[in-house]
Amino acid sequence: MKNWIRQNRGFLVALLLFGLFRTAVADWNPIPSGSMRPNLLEGDVVFVNRLAYNVKVPLTDTVLAKTADPQRGDVVTFSSPLDGVRLIKRLVAVPGDVVEMRAKVLVINGQAARYEALDTVLEPAGLGGVLVATHMKETTPQGQHEIQWLAGVTAKDNWGPMTIPPDQFLMLGDNRDNSADSRYIGLVPRQLLIGRAERILVSADILEKWQPRFERFGRSLY
Repeated sequence: MKNWIRQNRGFLVALLLFGLFRTAVADWNPIPSGSMRPNLLEGDVVFVNRLAYNVKVPLTDTVLAKTADPQRGDVVTFSSPLDGVRLIKRLVAVPGDVVEMRAKVLVINGQAARYEALDTVLEPAGLGGVLVATHMKETTPQGQHEIQWLAGVTAKDNWGPMTIPPDQFLMLGDNRDNSADSRYIGLVPRQLLIGRAERILVSADILEKWQPRFERFGRSLY
């Protein structure tokens, strides 16, 4: 074993440095579910900047330094406060915000988001079924992006108001009726934030024999 380690020392050091780079500086995150449709699809792989908010001890949630404050509208990867599973959602409320939802309408600090219907599509559902999905443009004072609502699906779309406490953040999936987000798992503490998703690196349609979706390669999330 000692001889093998000595002979492969360079490779092992490179492997260690690569692992540290992925856990402390930058990473990539495959999208396994449709909770961020229509902006992120199953089979997308996104680039994640792990230094966007915090510098952490590698392989831990111990924050050494803060680099910037998370902003509303950021697409964020984080560890679920419920079970530790890595998730990716959109950050919609920061500490001090008063947030609520009324009949699907997001209200932050007394300002209701505006919605514009864009199109309607059929989305795959379990057991070969389909759901009618309406794509909406959601506009808030911080900007606009697409979300979607699903016909006939019951979700938590009436709640609050609640005030976001210090060092906590509220996350929602863009697929508002099919997302295990802060409505179900609770607010996300800052130390559980992993990084800011910046763009799609590569994409393949996992529902259609892994066909590459070249038009999504390199697409910015903002």
